[in-house]
Amino acid sequence: MALSGEVDHHHARGLMTEIEREIDRELPKHVTLDLGGVTFMDSSGIAVVLRCYKRTAELGGAVTVKDVPPQAEKVLRAAGLERLMRFA
Repeated sequence: MALSGEVDHHHARGLMTEIEREIDRELPKHVTLDLGGVTFMDSSGIAVVLRCYKRTAELGGAVTVKDVPPQAEKVLRAAGLERLMRFA
């Protein structure tokens, strides 16, 4: 799954819904979130990534985030998400 643009409080709810629908449709054992197109992320972005992690974990799966821009990586690591998922 690829995220792009601003992952902030204005877009978080829609992104969460879209990600959950995709996970519920595919029932994957592993999800890779490609953040290469993300231009900005705030704490709402943490919630988006955590929702993906939680739903995938409920299915016994794992999450990897890849191509994480420096600003988004700083936000995600500040929240300790590297302990829950792989950064590639």
